[in-house]
Amino acid sequence: MKRNILNSLLLAVLVVLGVGCRAKKVIVATPPAGQTDVLKVDKKSENLALLKSKDLSFTTLALRGKAALDINGDENNVTMIIRIQKDKKIWVSVTAIAGIEVARAVITPDSLLILDRLHKKFTKKPFSYIYNYTNKQINFDLLQAVFSGNTIKDFMVEKSALVQENGVWVLSGTTGDLAYRSLFNTLLKTEETNLNDAKAAQAFKVTYGNYTPVNNALFPSSLKINSMSGDKKININIDFIKIESNTTVDFPFTVPKSFEVIN
Repeated sequence: MKRNILNSLLLAVLVVLGVGCRAKKVIVATPPAGQTDVLKVDKKSENLALLKSKDLSFTTLALRGKAALDINGDENNVTMIIRIQKDKKIWVSVTAIAGIEVARAVITPDSLLILDRLHKKFTKKPFSYIYNYTNKQINFDLLQAVFSGNTIKDFMVEKSALVQENGVWVLSGTTGDLAYRSLFNTLLKTEETNLNDAKAAQAFKVTYGNYTPVNNALFPSSLKINSMSGDKKININIDFIKIESNTTVDFPFTVPKSFEVIN
């Protein structure tokens, strides 16, 4: 991978981020329109509550997937391991095809830690560093929701519009300069979310693949992220091969003494 792995990993992670269930083996069929839980016209509070009730409840998530990364035309196939301790941290490890870990990152609500193992560098930044790449409405809760396939808390509010379009429900609205739009499939799970900040020339899109059962809820078997910030473009396509929730996980992150510290 090229020398810009540190910044590339940071941007890739930030614009996004049942026990032992293997996503490819158990897929829940998406019913045709009209054959699922029906949201009620003019009952927005009840409808929002029903959509939120489909979220996966968890204390920890441990995910492994094969990923295709395209960062400004630099394409790489990697393995990504993502571990989440709810509301506290998101841990990501990126391994190249040869089985060599090239980067590791930890995101918390107030900080970012990144190891670039290829070039023996370490950087620590406040969470606000992501605003160099994305809208200021992006926060830890949003990143956590993206990686878990859950609804985004800040958007599931009365001021959002919730209407049916072409047989599916669409949630939309604005917060600050950020416009958001989420489509829900007939399982009432998120199928696609778009975030756009026209003023800052920033756009973000996440698309989920088929859903699989995990702990009496549903989790996406794949995740696609497309991001644009100015002239920076990132495409991430993760096909999950292992999904575990509510298991004991660790978040190893040790900075070797030989690593250069980048501020």
